[in-house]
Amino acid sequence: MRRRPQIAALAAVVALLMTACSNPLPTAMPEAEAVAPPALSAVQSQAVVAAVGSVLSTSDKALDPAGLPARLTGPALAMRTAEYIRSTATGGAKPPTPLPANEATAVIPQTDVWPRTMLVITDQPDDLSARRVLVLQQAAPRDQYKLWGWARMFPGEFPTTAALTTGSAVLAADDPDLVVPPSAILSQYADVLANGAASASAAKYAGDTFRTAIEANRTQQQALAAEGGATFTETYTATDGPVVSLATQEGGALVVGQLSTTSTITAAQGGTLTNSDPFSAALAGAAPTTTLVRTYTDVLVFYVPPASAGGQVVALAAEQILTAAAVS
Repeated sequence: MRRRPQIAALAAVVALLMTACSNPLPTAMPEAEAVAPPALSAVQSQAVVAAVGSVLSTSDKALDPAGLPARLTGPALAMRTAEYIRSTATGGAKPPTPLPANEATAVIPQTDVWPRTMLVITDQPDDLSARRVLVLQQAAPRDQYKLWGWARMFPGEFPTTAALTTGSAVLAADDPDLVVPPSAILSQYADVLANGAASASAAKYAGDTFRTAIEANRTQQQALAAEGGATFTETYTATDGPVVSLATQEGGALVVGQLSTTSTITAAQGGTLTNSDPFSAALAGAAPTTTLVRTYTDVLVFYVPPASAGGQVVALAAEQILTAAAVS
């Protein structure tokens, strides 16, 4: 039987390497009224980042995920574990994502309940790529803060947030004072990724680097698959609701959440796939023959304007890492 032409391995969707000058830091504005203290002080937040950085440094050197649960959880744990498999499978050609342990600024929640989630914007990585937004969460009063996820900042201004000494209010998932309630952001954005301008929510969301990369890669992979008689499909699914919604100074919100992207390549009837991606094979435990399904974990940070001002929801940062694969 004649083998079909090799199907190109799925291109890395998000390589968001931005220069430092394109990522102005959020400005901390003083509050006019005295309010309750934030969940953490600036010194404490810096200590949390340093502790996470220490665990990452040790684990990254050995490419061993055994120590990660001490300071990583949720998407971050899945992403970093997969990156160790990727680095090993590629002989070090694709090392783990650099995550600087130096805090440039932070958005600390003002809350007396758990879980508590803060955002930290790192210093510029040594490779001059984009600053990272680290999402750190404390699940319960006696738990350590852990890295829940990270995302790479896009060019543009970051919204102004409350002073660190005050903390930023944590908003309800159904907050009616925003152009879109936080609970609807992820599912609507997933629909926009899938359907573009045809999505019923398209007008609510500004174009962004992540969306552009997703659309371009999907078009390319569909064309490459068709050349070999195969098919390529991709779906986008919101993973629960937002992990946190933090108020900005002018009445908007920073909303952080997770998506799952699933890409499927299927050979034509009677054909086979030839996969040249050792990472996918390592995750799946075998090379594909007729079908390759890859699952990506996506972490995103959005700015949502206040309803009184109007405007579009804007993606501020994103990261996408291949975390699972299956073959048949």
